[in-house]
Amino acid sequence: MSGLNIFRYFISASLLMVILVVSSCKKEGAAGIMTVLHPVELAIPENFSRPAGDLDNPLTSEGIALGKMLFYDTRLSGNNRLSCASCHRPELAFSDGVALSHIGESGKILPRHSPALINMAWMNKGLFWDGGSTNLESQAFGPLTSEDEMHQNLAELESELSQVPAYVKQFKMVFNSQVKSAAIVKALAQFERTLISGDSRYDRYVRKEPGGVLSAEELHGLTLVNQKCRSCHAGELFTDNDFHNNGLDQDFSDSSLEGIFQGRYRITYQLTDLGKFKTPTLRNVMLTAPYMHDGRFASIDQVLTHYQKNTQLAIPLSAAEKKAIIAFLGSLTDSLFIQNKNLSQPI
Repeated sequence: MSGLNIFRYFISASLLMVILVVSSCKKEGAAGIMTVLHPVELAIPENFSRPAGDLDNPLTSEGIALGKMLFYDTRLSGNNRLSCASCHRPELAFSDGVALSHIGESGKILPRHSPALINMAWMNKGLFWDGGSTNLESQAFGPLTSEDEMHQNLAELESELSQVPAYVKQFKMVFNSQVKSAAIVKALAQFERTLISGDSRYDRYVRKEPGGVLSAEELHGLTLVNQKCRSCHAGELFTDNDFHNNGLDQDFSDSSLEGIFQGRYRITYQLTDLGKFKTPTLRNVMLTAPYMHDGRFASIDQVLTHYQKNTQLAIPLSAAEKKAIIAFLGSLTDSLFIQNKNLSQPI
């Protein structure tokens, strides 16, 4: 790594959040002045695979900083009351802690649980619980424009942010553009791709680093997770990013809300996808209750009981095994991730 200029975008005790400047590029900014941007490459945890890069929206330190500002800005909502962080709180691993939110502009209860934003750079099989969006850029338009969420008119948003000199300057610098909705979602996506969680006690155990000690019960829980859960919660991401029917419901005849309860079938119209929903990661799972696409389970114990008693799944678990699994899941909590001031609201 000698010869590389190391740019510490996220100052953290963990080297996992260091971003390396690998090159620089220039864009012609206002008055013909050449603006230097700093392309970055995420420092990937050693036990992780590399995510695919986005050639249409390459990461730069300036773009990430702009995306962070936008993520916490309530002007992104029609009534200037909600930001992305209203439903994705850093201290809860960017989840919201409620089953079904009703803080959107309409006040209606949403039909689905707000997912946690963890390791989004690896989300390559579709976003939302049914995979209805193919990438982070297109995904952002959903909550931004939904009348039950942020309910923002995109033209009005462009106009409002264009009244802020700092935004005008940054959009010109980062995208050589006026404040446009396409650039807004690109900046948001850049910030979200930096939400890397890979420094839990489990990770330190795997990498044989200081602090990586698991108790006998936690190790037993790890063995049980490997035996009983890895078909869906696969690899070091603890998700296959795919879609599965885990036996929550049997009746999908209610096609109200545009088939919102039919899962992946709503997108593919393949009968084999009926009732399939995206596998959430187990990372930081003790922080992201309640669980499932509709938040129906308040605790991990309830989740495990479902898998234990559901005849479709029939995963046998004793009380001691459930206790061991829960103990291990606690070792997946990444305190540095949730406490990182550089991911939290700008002061």
